[in-house]
Amino acid sequence: MRTRVKVCCIQNLEEARTAIAQGADALGLVAAMPSGPGPIPDEAIAEIAAIAPPAVATFLLTSRTDPDDVVAHVIACGTGVVQLVDAVPVAVYHRLRAACPGLRIVQVIHVEGPDAIAAAQRVAGEVDAILLDSGRPSAAVPELGGTGRAHDWRVSRRVVEASPVPVFLAGGLRPDNVGAAIRQVAPFGVDLCSGVRTDGVLDPIKLRAFVAAVRGADLRRAH
Repeated sequence: MRTRVKVCCIQNLEEARTAIAQGADALGLVAAMPSGPGPIPDEAIAEIAAIAPPAVATFLLTSRTDPDDVVAHVIACGTGVVQLVDAVPVAVYHRLRAACPGLRIVQVIHVEGPDAIAAAQRVAGEVDAILLDSGRPSAAVPELGGTGRAHDWRVSRRVVEASPVPVFLAGGLRPDNVGAAIRQVAPFGVDLCSGVRTDGVLDPIKLRAFVAAVRGADLRRAH
């Protein structure tokens, strides 16, 4: 199995091209958030989405939760995937399916404990994939991603085992730990932001090392 690599917090066209050149399968484009790194204007998201080749998926990370607001956000940004970083009413999924045919929907589940397993099971029938992250939605200032923290991969593994849809793993992944994460969790894809940045800028050397570690872990799994 080939583990997909999603590079998140892409800041501009140059970073998008760097990520693609280093083997990224997907680009994460962060819209306005209550906290965390990497938000860019919707106009910049649309510009990056427009230049991505067909083989590279573009993810709009949105914190909106109103059905009409989410649909409007997706249409304005033009990405092929929407990543819902907060819990949303089921009406959001239904509106997206009706208004945006062909759009893929990814729901983030923040792994704060074993409750994440049931949370993932509740949404699995509505979405195309689940992404496990290390935010704290209930914090005074909600953390909805980009924390740089790892969570309990034992819980993540249980989500993967129970999920009927693909599962991405995020949260504190770096070149030196992604191999262990893949071995323990066996996710469909891995997602990272801060782990391949230097002084806030996407670092092609770190990203190359990360992708190499992912591919090495895939080879070991194959044998």
